[in-house]
Amino acid sequence: MHIDLNCDMGESFGVYTLGYDEAAMPYVTSINVACGFHASDPSNMLKTVCLAKKYNLAIGAHPSFPDLVGFGRRAMAASHEEIFADVVYQIGALAGVCQSQGLKLQHVKVHGAMYNQAEKDIAIGAAIAEAIKSVDPALYMVCSSGSPMVTAAKNAGVNYVEEAFADRAYTREGRLAPRSQAGAVIHDVNMVAQRVLALVKTGKVRTIDDTEISLNAETICVHGDTPGAVEMIKKIHSLLEQEGIGLKPFGKR
Repeated sequence: MHIDLNCDMGESFGVYTLGYDEAAMPYVTSINVACGFHASDPSNMLKTVCLAKKYNLAIGAHPSFPDLVGFGRRAMAASHEEIFADVVYQIGALAGVCQSQGLKLQHVKVHGAMYNQAEKDIAIGAAIAEAIKSVDPALYMVCSSGSPMVTAAKNAGVNYVEEAFADRAYTREGRLAPRSQAGAVIHDVNMVAQRVLALVKTGKVRTIDDTEISLNAETICVHGDTPGAVEMIKKIHSLLEQEGIGLKPFGKR
């Protein structure tokens, strides 16, 4: 049994540092690199890709709505054409950085509000999937487990993997609980690690209202930009290894 741990990285900007990228890298297998629309800049993108090469990590683009001020977390009423163009542009930027270092992209995972809207609206997922396919049909689209994103990827003929989140609570419908809801983000390190282990082994997780649901998780998202994040990632990594669960990028399955 194997699982991929993915983490959002490269979200520093100019002189501002965000996250604990290098400290977390030894404990994950894939990273999602910000492409300049919600965070990062060319120098930080290159720095992050070089660090990923050092730690032999699979690299993915992490495109978003054009929203530096709101960190890509504000919903936008973007058209199909706008989403397509924005995603193509951001994938292309990071693919070029990777090529400069002799590397290739493994996947695309959209960020923030774009992800949240796509897991509810198949039209947004379709624009994302079409953009990915148009740049490189070999790329994987990372989709919220069981959401319309999966259907959009299938319809477009794009490789995809289904994702679950380590430290986020779920509703009984299988969607992420809104961050505004109490308990939506889980901070207890041991609880998070045990939830991930149970999800990987059984395909089930307990919801925010204590209902058990099934989730298909081929990759687990861990967060590396909050206090205690690296400790949490280390705990998850250690517990999975103790239980004999291998860690490797989903592109190498």
